Amino acid sequence: MPQPIFAVSLNPLFCLVGLIQLFGLLTAGGARFTEGTRYERVGQWICLAALGLVGTVCGVTLRLGPGVATTSAITLTLMTMIVIIDLPAARRRA
Repeated sequence: MPQPIFAVSLNPLFCLVGLIQLFGLLTAGGARFTEGTRYERVGQWICLAALGLVGTVCGVTLRLGPGVATTSAITLTLMTMIVIIDLPAARRRA
């Protein structure tokens, strides 16, 4: 009989990688939301540090297997896209 998902023991390393990835995505989103505010520079520096951290994790996780490495690479790609993509401002219709 299969065990419920909450009963499976997780490797703490996988949890740490997941938390770092979540931190990276949140900081990338935060950098976008702080654009044009007085916190813009702080948001950008934190996001830059998080990009370096997630990039390092992405390189380290290559030894953990393709599943974890792929997830890290996707997170790094999403962070980069969140930061550099320039969406046009919404236009108001009269």
